[in-house]
Amino acid sequence: MISNVDAAVPAMLADFLAYTLSGARPGPAEAQGACARGIRYAWLDDGVIELTPPMRSERHAVPAVLVSAGIHGDETAPLELVSRMIADIASGDVPLACRLCVVLGNVPAMRTGSRYLDDDLNRLFCGRHEQLTQSREAPRARALEAAAARLFERAGGGGEGERWHIDMHTAIRASVFERFALLPYTGAALSRPMFEWLADATIEAVLLHTAKGNTYTHFTAESFGAKACTLELGKVQPFGENDLSRYVGADGAVRGLISGRSRAGAAPMPRVFTVIGQITKHSDAFELLMADDVANFTPFARGTVLARDANYCYAVTHAEERIVFPNRTVKPGLRAGLTVVETTAETLAGLAR
Repeated sequence: MISNVDAAVPAMLADFLAYTLSGARPGPAEAQGACARGIRYAWLDDGVIELTPPMRSERHAVPAVLVSAGIHGDETAPLELVSRMIADIASGDVPLACRLCVVLGNVPAMRTGSRYLDDDLNRLFCGRHEQLTQSREAPRARALEAAAARLFERAGGGGEGERWHIDMHTAIRASVFERFALLPYTGAALSRPMFEWLADATIEAVLLHTAKGNTYTHFTAESFGAKACTLELGKVQPFGENDLSRYVGADGAVRGLISGRSRAGAAPMPRVFTVIGQITKHSDAFELLMADDVANFTPFARGTVLARDANYCYAVTHAEERIVFPNRTVKPGLRAGLTVVETTAETLAGLAR
């Protein structure tokens, strides 16, 4: 979508991504103000901005929505999408019906075109940054936790869909499903409104975690009860080389969520896969027994050996298991892949309102 931005839109909002990458920081007079439709904006930190609609005395609390992108610095398409969205809000092209916080995640890594500097930022939430105090990503994880807390703790109680977190990513490799989502595990019932929103976003598959983790969406779901999801949109490309038309469904769904214009109900529900195993790299002797370019969700038959490492071996035990996020280059002790099985029918039948 092309933004219709006029001269009245502050430069910071007209291209928030370029503003952030440049290292610019607003002075006290520019850090907050008003734009189209009476929307207030406030620059909170490098790559973090909050937008608030005019407050009216309404019985129900205004929803709170966190939209994050660039948690990995080389995942550029979502960054370009959210920057355009901010410009369209500021110009009045997109109405705002929620408290919105937009986070551009690992800004130093974005500036160098790298995934991260020292450690994967999306493994440092839920307080894990306290264990890696020398990491250059640790302060950023702490700051992004604080941004989420600021947004969600100010939200009122009780409203359906009151707290949402959409964390937009781009996969390192190709995928059988070009657009897929991951839902964090908290033990709570799975939400039908979330699945309907994912369908509206033209998400083809959903991966269900079965253990708690240290991702940004795990943090917001666990700490604030947010309807949180990670979106994987296509494959990593350099800035300026993304075909954003491929993600118009996800872009439209995010814009619909923040403007209160729900379109859910018409699109087909995504297929669902549940994590049943994790491949862990224990040492530098680790072998991942598949091609380096194997696509996410590639199926393997029972008995196939997927990985070996000293005394460790992972073999497929179900009739079919699919591999997601295989990565032989991770540090020892980290996940080198997830295995999943399809659970579409039972999951969709059990969704809660």
